[in-house]
Amino acid sequence: MNFNEIKQLIDLVNNSDLQETTIEEKDFKITLKRSSATPVVQLQAAPALQAAPVAAVQAPLPAAPAASKPEAAAGLKDICSPIVGTFYQSPSPDSPSFIAVGDTIKTGDVLCIIEAMKLMNEIEAEISGTIVEILVENGQAVEYDQPLFRVKP
Repeated sequence: MNFNEIKQLIDLVNNSDLQETTIEEKDFKITLKRSSATPVVQLQAAPALQAAPVAAVQAPLPAAPAASKPEAAAGLKDICSPIVGTFYQSPSPDSPSFIAVGDTIKTGDVLCIIEAMKLMNEIEAEISGTIVEILVENGQAVEYDQPLFRVKP
């Protein structure tokens, strides 16, 4: 399990009513516990893989909201990720991308797929317009409310 997957698990616990969860994969075990308002994460590796003492990990602090976005001044709108997951531009590796810079989109068009917990979620356009910029790379981990696309309405 890599750091991004652990971060996604922390975000899932933070955004749910779960108080405690344990996940085991082969020689790796992670326990997420929520005590009061701050979640605490304990990581354990099997004795054969353990090279260093296990450390407690604090959940990452949410990013501070931007005071003013430059795209607002230019009249552009961001389409943001509704979930934490992995961003994909096409339905499969051999398929063409759903959209490209310069494409005209309308509300309800599929823009990308975000994989979360082995589920493929199609992300649809919330607004109509022209794609000005794609802000993330194919296969990149994305956070909740992270801008994915910049659109000129």
